[in-house]
Amino acid sequence: MNKLFIISSLALLLSGCASYYQRNIEFQTEFANGEMDKAEKTLEGNKKMKKDRNRFLYLTNMGVVKHLQQDFESSNQFFNEADLLFEDYRKNYASEALALISNPEVKPYKPEDFEPVMVHYYKALNYLNLYKYDEAIVEAKRMNLMLNQLNDKYKDNKNRYQADAFAHIIIGLAYEASGELNDAFIAYRNAYEVYTGEHGYFDIEVPVQLKEDLLRTSYVLGFRSEFEWYQRAFGVDDYSYEPLEFGEAIIFWQNGLCPIKDEWSINFIAVPGQGGVVNFTNEELGMTFPFYIGDDKQKKNDLLALKVVRVAFPKYLERPTLYKNGWIELSGKKFELDKVEDVNAIAFKTLQDRFVREMGSALLRLALKKISEIQLQQQNEALGALATITNAVTEKADTRNWQTLPHTIYYARVPLNEGGNEVLLKMKTKDNQVHRTSFNFQGKKGSMYFMPYQSLESGPAATWDNAGNTKPVMKD
Repeated sequence: MNKLFIISSLALLLSGCASYYQRNIEFQTEFANGEMDKAEKTLEGNKKMKKDRNRFLYLTNMGVVKHLQQDFESSNQFFNEADLLFEDYRKNYASEALALISNPEVKPYKPEDFEPVMVHYYKALNYLNLYKYDEAIVEAKRMNLMLNQLNDKYKDNKNRYQADAFAHIIIGLAYEASGELNDAFIAYRNAYEVYTGEHGYFDIEVPVQLKEDLLRTSYVLGFRSEFEWYQRAFGVDDYSYEPLEFGEAIIFWQNGLCPIKDEWSINFIAVPGQGGVVNFTNEELGMTFPFYIGDDKQKKNDLLALKVVRVAFPKYLERPTLYKNGWIELSGKKFELDKVEDVNAIAFKTLQDRFVREMGSALLRLALKKISEIQLQQQNEALGALATITNAVTEKADTRNWQTLPHTIYYARVPLNEGGNEVLLKMKTKDNQVHRTSFNFQGKKGSMYFMPYQSLESGPAATWDNAGNTKPVMKD
């Protein structure tokens, strides 16, 4: 009877071991293939995704799907709810207590710090397309406001991602669309300061278009000293201002897809320390975490008897972009697309920063599991065996993340001709094949169009067959 119970329990536990990406492979595949209507239907029919613990991800995924369907009003309705959900987020203490002895995925999903910031990016972009410039400015400003609030809660090991340069560019564009050139100049200057800060901005060079916007706005506003400073900084000797006659189109190219989460394990050796402390040490990574036991010799001996303990933590797997660069063509003229945001790099660095802050609590969770396991083994062999199985299976990382974000974002400003304009977006693959798509705009005095486009193609993904082996997901 005991053996049957243990086997049944093991089967139940193993059923939950797939990663978040694997459990939602149907939606992920439809989304990556650009089948937004199918992806929406699949997501809408996923009851587990709508549950409280996953609702932030349901809302943000639906927001992106609606954005790509160019239903900007509906998109913002989903993002507004996601925004409110995050703002109202409070620790679920019952779930937190359970998570300390089981699996973090029983808790409501707590977004990585950059993810709620990207909610405001999409809201700003949606508002630009709805010609609601004041609202777009508010949302773009909230990107950096949220970054400040998130980092203020960390006393040590703050995030590298502390300011968003692209948010300032969006603010500048929205101010220009509103005819407020002075405020636009200030926003562009703020963006430049982030790109050129002490630590740089995730290895992104100052966009050429941003340099041109700083020169143009400072020149038109008559800010002579600022204009001459930027001339020297950018190595521009001769500058000629050419006013727009028939408006412009701003193209946002969202290239590829962000990384997905998986799990990795770290082994620690339990060694005795001073003053009632047991140290968990990994010499290879140069990491040591103390665990205070006090005068409880039995508990100390139990932990030291473990010798090697394993801790699970999430890791990102990059989905390499199919396209290495892109550009815009109109009437024989070529306009380069400048990289402005590397979401992939931000994701990796943000998780790395969290790892440094949270490894101690992960070890606490593991220590409680192991102590419970040892105590049960001493009391009842069958229950102890079950505890061993349970701990082995449930010691897992939370592999949930917002997986419909882009990998990298580029932009270009394209002056339009009078009347109809067919603007070509050309994208070059890593083996130098060129793919293209086009947009149509009506050029007229004072017009300013915003066009987001996402290329969803990425490097080989992987799915899991029934035997637990990996196999490539092929695309036509």
